[in-house]
Amino acid sequence: MIISKNWLNEYIDLSAISGEQILKTLNSIGLEVDSYKEIKIPDSIVVGYVKSREKHPNADKLSVCEVDIGTEVLQIVCGAPNVAAGLFVPVALLGTKMPNGLEIKKAKLRGVESCGMICSSVELGLAKINDGIMPLDNSIGELSLGRSLSDFEVFNDVVIEVDITANRGDAQSIYGIARELSVAFDLNFKEKPEYREVDNLPGIGRLISLRTDENIKSSFLYKAIAIKSYLGENLFTKLRLALAECDKKNSLERLLYYVTYSSGVLFRAYDFDKLAKVGEKANFDIKVGENGESIVMVKDKILSVAGIYQNDDAKVDDDTKIAIIEASFSDPKIISEASALDKQMPRDEHLYRSSRGSEPQLGLGMGLLFRKINLLDEISPYAGDSKHALKSEQIMLNFNVADINKMIGQNIDKNEILRILKKLGFEVVFNQVAEIFNVKAPIYRHDIVNLHDVCEEIVRIVGIDNIHAKAMKFSETNRINDTYETYKFALKLRQRAVGAGYFESVHYVFDNSSELANMGFKKCKVEVTNPLSAELDSLRPSLVNHLLNSTERNIKNSKKSVKLFEYGAVFDQDGEQSSNLGFVASGLRYEPSLLNGAKVADIDFFAFANSIQSVIGEFTLKPSDQICYLNPYEQAKIYQNGKCVGYIGGLHQNVQSQRDLPKTYLCEIYFDKLERENKIANVYSKFPSIGRDLSLIVPDGLEFVKIAECIKGLKLKELKEFAPVDIYRSAELGKNASISVKFVFQDDEKTLEDADVAEYMDKILKALKSDLDIGIR
Repeated sequence: MIISKNWLNEYIDLSAISGEQILKTLNSIGLEVDSYKEIKIPDSIVVGYVKSREKHPNADKLSVCEVDIGTEVLQIVCGAPNVAAGLFVPVALLGTKMPNGLEIKKAKLRGVESCGMICSSVELGLAKINDGIMPLDNSIGELSLGRSLSDFEVFNDVVIEVDITANRGDAQSIYGIARELSVAFDLNFKEKPEYREVDNLPGIGRLISLRTDENIKSSFLYKAIAIKSYLGENLFTKLRLALAECDKKNSLERLLYYVTYSSGVLFRAYDFDKLAKVGEKANFDIKVGENGESIVMVKDKILSVAGIYQNDDAKVDDDTKIAIIEASFSDPKIISEASALDKQMPRDEHLYRSSRGSEPQLGLGMGLLFRKINLLDEISPYAGDSKHALKSEQIMLNFNVADINKMIGQNIDKNEILRILKKLGFEVVFNQVAEIFNVKAPIYRHDIVNLHDVCEEIVRIVGIDNIHAKAMKFSETNRINDTYETYKFALKLRQRAVGAGYFESVHYVFDNSSELANMGFKKCKVEVTNPLSAELDSLRPSLVNHLLNSTERNIKNSKKSVKLFEYGAVFDQDGEQSSNLGFVASGLRYEPSLLNGAKVADIDFFAFANSIQSVIGEFTLKPSDQICYLNPYEQAKIYQNGKCVGYIGGLHQNVQSQRDLPKTYLCEIYFDKLERENKIANVYSKFPSIGRDLSLIVPDGLEFVKIAECIKGLKLKELKEFAPVDIYRSAELGKNASISVKFVFQDDEKTLEDADVAEYMDKILKALKSDLDIGIR
């Protein structure tokens, strides 16, 4: 945002305040200054009058001019295309040192003597207003020949560029910056004459009517003007618009841009003849859009969306005779949401201001515009207006003086707090007895929503440099919480996985939707609106697809044994996030080497399951056939403490073939379901253990878990562990199989004898016979 001291001076009296003070104050109140420039025209650049202009005899693009500077007539050779007789111009006399360092000397240009220079705005150190010299007019003050340009106020100025943060839309205008400085310098605003309509003007009611939907989040104010002849532009306005970096071409649009830059109110102009036929009214219909935006329509045709864009169909041009002027304000939250949700919606320069918060006092901007219009003979205004006001109630905030001082860390007098808040436009009610403030932020400060925001306003006006520094106090608190415990548990499992020979892999939380569909995963209802690529267009429901892709790449890179794991977020069909721990083992058990030998066995189910058990602890398996991308005869659900915490199995042969993989096993653990129990140290027995093997004849297909449950049901405290060690099948066994189970017995208080062990074995055999009809071989 580029501002100038002279422009600010139209709102508040800064005549006694230097540019350096303004610079320092802007920085102190949170409006960071990016650049600072003082404009001072040299005294030897004066007002001249071009008496004549003749073509240069030896150059097509040069002119020989006679320029009257009051005391003498100078011959000056000029190359500007717009120089002409009858113009008042700035003339740099001989000996002048220009702002760019150039010194003006008498010279001959193509054989013709030149005694001075007719200047452009850029050569004077001003913003560029055209491609030639800068013609002068009375808009800058009374022109008298030979008068130094340094005598004109417009050429003695301070130009400051301020970096406005996105939450401070209220400071995106000269008026907004002046409002801030009025508080910092404790200045009152200058009184502006009210715009008063003259009698016997035609009314706007004969041109337009206005209808609005209920609950629109915008304010609108419409007025009309008749353009009688070409709308010119004086030097003062050109200089201001050049400072504001206006690139518009149409004179009326440039005037509206000027008023917007000055007041902060957003304006649009419509060509009435493009809206209605002769004798008809233009019926403006303002509707609420799909995302809450306000759509301006005439005859079901969209003219604009308030604060976002305007169609070209009804824009004003150089042939416009009657223009409908629209001032608008829209809730910046609605503007931001609507423009973000509808990426296809057109947008123009209004969006930058409206999404941050434009000036809601529409009458302020419209009054400034029509005061300027009253000075123009080329425009005739219509009487009256049509308007719709946004009904908005600001949040009421309550706080006492002690609270605010505690937050600031320093005592601020309650009267100073009251002054600051009122100057900033807050509605303030102060309870003297309880010393409680009840405040409402002004409507143009949508960024103020809580007490901390109010505190920030007070601090920035008081000045952060005026708040006394205090030593920081450190008070250590217990940092162990659920998040920390989860992190430590995940870290422990990851370290165990590395110890078990797995390499950790990290992937995006996004995955390829087509690959997921081929594996049987249902599509997530939460869509990725702006995916990183076509291959990462969906939230991943599982870790396995990424792990398989990484395995495939490693196998293609001649790896014989691939063992990977990943800990990361996954998302269910409704988009709910959880954490999983995934494993994959493919090919050989380990890479062949001199130590391992050249012939290494392939990975198998039991070796894979044993490695997983070394990571997450003991678990039991229950057969399953529900996971379509696993072998239906080689998959199981993993249980710990009676809860299903994951699944394990061999990759389906079809999937292996499609991905050109060797024998591959997968496991995915539902991390959030794992129990993080503390390890309990128990006294171990000092007496020796005794082992016994038992060969049982069991029906082929009987799950070992049933045998284990039967044995555990006996609750023999001396039985420390048991596990199957061999399975034997033969024709003579028929539909049965022989399973060898190893038992380990140990007593905590004595050495067990053979008779004790035989008694325990008898109990086990009786239970197996009675419950499962199983006997010894």
